[in-house]
Amino acid sequence: MLASLPPRLTLLLNADVYAPAALGRRHVLVAGDRVAALLEARPEIAGVPLDVIDLEGRRLIPGLVDAHVHVTGGGGEAGPETAAPAPALTAYTRAGVTSVVGLLGTDDTTRTTAGLLRQVYGLRREGLSAWAWTGGYHLPPTTLTGSVRTDLATVEPLIGFGELALSDHRSSQPTFEEVARVAADCHVAGLMTGKAGVLHCHLGDGARGLDLLRRILAETEIPARTLHPTHVNRRTGLLDEAFDLAAAGVTIDVTAFPPDFAESDEVTAADAIVRFLYSGLDPARLTVSSDGGGCLPHFRDGELVRMDFATSGALADLLADLLAREVPLENALPPFTATPAAHLRLPGVGHLAEGFQADLVVLGDDGRPSDVMARGRWHVRDGQPVAWGTFESPA
Repeated sequence: MLASLPPRLTLLLNADVYAPAALGRRHVLVAGDRVAALLEARPEIAGVPLDVIDLEGRRLIPGLVDAHVHVTGGGGEAGPETAAPAPALTAYTRAGVTSVVGLLGTDDTTRTTAGLLRQVYGLRREGLSAWAWTGGYHLPPTTLTGSVRTDLATVEPLIGFGELALSDHRSSQPTFEEVARVAADCHVAGLMTGKAGVLHCHLGDGARGLDLLRRILAETEIPARTLHPTHVNRRTGLLDEAFDLAAAGVTIDVTAFPPDFAESDEVTAADAIVRFLYSGLDPARLTVSSDGGGCLPHFRDGELVRMDFATSGALADLLADLLAREVPLENALPPFTATPAAHLRLPGVGHLAEGFQADLVVLGDDGRPSDVMARGRWHVRDGQPVAWGTFESPA
């Protein structure tokens, strides 16, 4: 009878572990949804159901943390028919993403914080770890309770405010005082709750760049860690500004969007990360995200000329690109895992360590995810999904 039960323990033998630090060859014991042990010697386990998998020296890393995802779908900037649908579960798991932070973008009118939270709870039930930013592009903010501070203080999955649009023709053109007030609400709510209390800012390609965030550092008492500008590789000059903010203690976020040098001065995510890693700046001041689920509109003089679609798969592509450039995995990995988890205070994720969630990714020889476990459950094996979202079909 005992042998017919599903395994309660999984033993991964001969894994080349990156936690993200390089630990070398280890045997990894998973119990339930947690990593129970990282062992140098193979353990002897008897009397309980055990699933044993020999990784034969393949690289094992923590699940990726994607902190900028339109989990309800983004877009809508060229009419209601262009509103993107919510990404399915396997859009994340195929990419090795096991933790997401959802947000609203341009459309924070018909898409709401309540709808965002519903999607977060749904992803949790489907096996991912998920949180959310309250608000959206515009001020006054979209919230659940009517207050940014109250949202963060009373609603568990909400960790900060985002993505507030700055230097963008689609923004609400917020004043310095308005942005500083939202940042202050985030900071105070973080103090009250132990949450991140971070203001996650969308940066457009406007000439003002990061000016409002520089002024917050110079003219207020708000700590640098409160600010988290994203899309900073949108153009070279903006990336230069972002590096200056990183030197002042701000954590910046590079977006893994496809570059389009014909129409813009975008810097590829791989180029931006390599430049940062060799800049002498604190590596803990860099994260990377996908903008998954969102549309990638291309504007000319405020008019939409064409639209692409972002997915979390861009993170898997980016990590493989960095490895192909011979960036050591232990250097490439933190912006995808440990750093966003630490900066956003996401419990139990971002590291491969005893007591942490069993969010594990086996990399193939090409540097891409071949097997993905989230919270102790296999979602992808040999490159193919074995767990599906509620409305997905395995056919």
